Amino acid sequence: MKNRIYLILLIGLLACNSQPSKESRENKTVLAFGSCAHQSDPQPILSAVAALKPDAFIYLGDNIYSDTYSMDTLRMNYKILGAKPEYQALKAATPIFAVWDDHDFGWNDSGRHYPFKKESKEIFLNFFGDQGDSTIRAHEGIYHTVWLEKAGKKIQIIFPDLRTFRDKLLPYNGNRSGQKGYDYTLDYSPYTTPDSTMLGETQWQWLEEQLMQPADVRIMASSTEFSITHNGYEAWANFPHEQQRFINLVKKTKANSIFFISGDVHYAELSKLKVEGGYPLYDVTSSGITSTWDFATPNDNRIAGPVMENNYGLIIIDWSKEDAEITFQIHDKEKKRIDKTIQLSELKL
Repeated sequence: MKNRIYLILLIGLLACNSQPSKESRENKTVLAFGSCAHQSDPQPILSAVAALKPDAFIYLGDNIYSDTYSMDTLRMNYKILGAKPEYQALKAATPIFAVWDDHDFGWNDSGRHYPFKKESKEIFLNFFGDQGDSTIRAHEGIYHTVWLEKAGKKIQIIFPDLRTFRDKLLPYNGNRSGQKGYDYTLDYSPYTTPDSTMLGETQWQWLEEQLMQPADVRIMASSTEFSITHNGYEAWANFPHEQQRFINLVKKTKANSIFFISGDVHYAELSKLKVEGGYPLYDVTSSGITSTWDFATPNDNRIAGPVMENNYGLIIIDWSKEDAEITFQIHDKEKKRIDKTIQLSELKL
């Protein structure tokens, strides 16, 4: 009998510790995020996030897998996702914001030449809504900004569109055979001249306006990784001039407190890009909700990971500290796998 009482008390204690109390959450912002979810597969990761009840959940692309030129197929795949009990639980638990990547935009690795990008945008917005940004329907593409407030602090979440305006990728034309880690076929090479774009000039002008808005923290919700080194697959590293343009824009606008969250690669990792004359740009990658891969590509900027199991990411901002703390976490469906805390002052020019 005594052992049974101890067991009940232990279970109760674990339950209390598994969820932050209401009081502990009042001065914290908790954001969850993930990517790469096949609509026909079970999604226990979403159930785990729903139980946590974060302040918001952010989809970072490949939210469904379609790879189609049929808009009826695209609509049907969103319908399959929307009907899943796990998705319904997530939707009931927290606000959902989203950006797309290639497999839900239209076709694998596709960009501005995909012929149904306008129709795909309409289907995306019919499913996810206007994301709280009334300007999203007024321009081409789905780039937009979401604002959240907690403990008197303003969080700006910027969702760039890396598909609608992106030029074709440059086929791989090098040879890394024999180099450590490069025992796979590389698909793409980085451009060596600024004669191509990811964002397009109109979106760059919009982004500059966003970075000039006052905010306590800025999160770039990027569908592909920003802070990694080139690995021959999709990433900002294929457009190093665009990557550098973003860094230059941060310096020009004096925009502090920026970090990236990203998806796409079917594993999770934390990267840190050192910036000469600026602050480091962290990139927390969470992928995938259902998708997995059997290897992680080389990344000289990786400081944690990779996590090869299904996962989701968490951003926890503790505003109660004199120097606010930002914690980057990756969880699988059962336990924490990456846990890194920095001070907000580290992200200052």
